[in-house]
Amino acid sequence: MMFIAYYDESGDDGYPMYSSPLFVLTSLYFNHLHWQNNYKDITDFRRLINSKYGLPVKIEMHTKQFLLNKKPYRNYGFSDNDRIQVIDQFCDFISKLDVKIINVVINKLLIQTADYMVLDRALTYSIQRIENDLKKINPASKFMIITDEGRLGKMRNTARKIQKFNLIPSKYGHTPIRQEIKSLIEDPLPKSSKESYFIQLADVIAYIVYLYSIINLGVGRLANRLPEKIVKNKIEDWMDKLKGSINLEASAKDKYGIVSYPK
Repeated sequence: MMFIAYYDESGDDGYPMYSSPLFVLTSLYFNHLHWQNNYKDITDFRRLINSKYGLPVKIEMHTKQFLLNKKPYRNYGFSDNDRIQVIDQFCDFISKLDVKIINVVINKLLIQTADYMVLDRALTYSIQRIENDLKKINPASKFMIITDEGRLGKMRNTARKIQKFNLIPSKYGHTPIRQEIKSLIEDPLPKSSKESYFIQLADVIAYIVYLYSIINLGVGRLANRLPEKIVKNKIEDWMDKLKGSINLEASAKDKYGIVSYPK
């Protein structure tokens, strides 16, 4: 079996200098045989959202900017309720797609070493969990990564490294175990998020996970420009909608399967 994993993120991956306390990396992956049906469903969904709310089919979905009512979305005159309802619709739609989701959160407030590589760690944890999941489905399964071009170089370096040398914590002792990644093929491949509905769906998920983690981990507060109705209950409602598509086995320590590091 061959799988495709689309990636996007929320927050910046800088450290020790950074602008956000969290970095969220989201992967949305599925069997390549489902690509055409998933793509058709997304296209139909975007047309529906266009007809109901006036969000153009071809405009790129940047969830943070959309909810904060920044350009270019401000030009369309969406009300606060409109913007919340659009994200409601996205979450309902994603939950019905034949996909799986893994979310990794790096909490920079817990990092204790100045040389901590945020994106490298997040991607490593994500790839490890995709591989673990695919082994259960079919030990011969393979997958490839498609991501926005912005962080391609760093992601390529990490993907190559963990195919040659990869340590994972042992469940039974303090000595890590070598377990190189075997199911990933090719370097991560670039695709502009503007041209990929799948990367845009990962963006929606990543920002919702970011909002949830801000509250759940107690690392800050929500942006002032968010609509007033986006509070803890609304964010958890979105997470509950997505839960059916999330790989909950990615982390047994979180009810939504969110992988959080450092511990």
